[in-house]
Amino acid sequence: MKKKQYENLNIYRGMALIADPIHQYAFFTVPGDGLSDEKTEKDLIDSPWLQRLRRIYQLQSARWVYPAAEHSRFQHSLGTMHVAGEFAKQTYESLKNVCRDAPSENYVEELLRIAGLLHDVGHGPYGHFFDEHYLSDWGLTHESIGRQIIIKKLGAVISGLKRSPRGAFAHGEVLHPQQVAYLIKMPEPGKDTQPRWLQLLRQLFSGIYTVDNLDYVQRDAYTTGFSLDMVDIPRLRYYTFFTEEGITLHQSGISALGRFLNARLNLYGNVYFHRTTRALDLHLAEIFHDTIRLIFPGNPLQKLDDYLRCDEWYLFNEVQSWLNAKDAGKRKLAGEWKKLHDREVKWKMSFTAEISVAQIQRGTVFSRAHDYEIKIREQLPKKLRGLAFKVDLATQDPRPLNPIAEQGKRVNIFNPVTGVTSPEPLLEIYRFIPARVMHFRVFALNHDYDGELTAAAEKSLNFQEKIITTNV
Repeated sequence: MKKKQYENLNIYRGMALIADPIHQYAFFTVPGDGLSDEKTEKDLIDSPWLQRLRRIYQLQSARWVYPAAEHSRFQHSLGTMHVAGEFAKQTYESLKNVCRDAPSENYVEELLRIAGLLHDVGHGPYGHFFDEHYLSDWGLTHESIGRQIIIKKLGAVISGLKRSPRGAFAHGEVLHPQQVAYLIKMPEPGKDTQPRWLQLLRQLFSGIYTVDNLDYVQRDAYTTGFSLDMVDIPRLRYYTFFTEEGITLHQSGISALGRFLNARLNLYGNVYFHRTTRALDLHLAEIFHDTIRLIFPGNPLQKLDDYLRCDEWYLFNEVQSWLNAKDAGKRKLAGEWKKLHDREVKWKMSFTAEISVAQIQRGTVFSRAHDYEIKIREQLPKKLRGLAFKVDLATQDPRPLNPIAEQGKRVNIFNPVTGVTSPEPLLEIYRFIPARVMHFRVFALNHDYDGELTAAAEKSLNFQEKIITTNV
């Protein structure tokens, strides 16, 4: 019996779906019928470099506070690829209007999707903590590592891609690994020689709202179980477009931006800046650098192949093996890691104060944590001046685009009445968001001297604001 041919089934060829709790379903490209040697997104997703991200958790310490938050950089990377593709479809027409030399729509879509997929490929164990407490030794970041992985390890696959989920590139178009690498890391000032259209696309990875943070805010909120008001990403995306000034938000999208900013601020305050999360980070900071120096010595850029095993599973197994090591230094480090892995919280919060956006707007200047520790020690009774304690300032968090640190940034707003696009200070939008944004905390090894530490901390703080204290 002759088989019927259904031409409409072509839409399923060369495509597959990923089920996702945040985006429901996300497309990715796979080889079409009879094209087993075709390079597609599947090759990148299944590469050892992407699969490695399954072994690096998205939340470095908050997962010990929120038990369901065991998601990895791998899941987030897939989500960012999806978000990037959706923004490509929404903004392409305006990009082409501004830059007539922009490539085809399918090319731009795939370029953004691959950059979204690979934006975290250079991360090491404990994410941004690895940047701050190890890669900084060489003036590197995970983006620096990621650029080299993209160009040197994944370049051949990237150059072999010929289509996006929407269809084939225009004749002669070739996806360049260097362009993908450019999107994930801003070049040094004065050294940006890329075409204007590519510079504009870069803003989708470096603005106030990005294809990166639009995924992680929703994903982290979902997996932690932290309740947030609905973030209206479709509306925010719909009102985003390109003008001569760069990425621009239509005035009708301001409400969606405000809701997103509020959600992100609350996520920082309640998840990333949770007191136990910060206490665990204080402990982690004491042992992290010495441990990584023993496990992965030297500049990672000089041995990328070894970096492939630089993940949290390998770190865990290695420090476990040190518990019975002959080397006393390794045994000591292993003991501290065991406490961390067993969730024995070393540092207990003795005092906390919260500072609002309005206060920062009035020009409040913060000292470093070490400076406050000196001031507090001076205010303690003489018999307690040798007490072990630490000051933690949440504003000094190493995560990129920390909302506390970006108050002075501007976002282009288009006014449909006047037809004018103008940069609006972000503080004007934050002004309507009633969120506490800075946490000042004092941690000690126990609660024996909470009263004395609280009194000393209050005397040391140089502001007039309601102080919220606790000994919980």
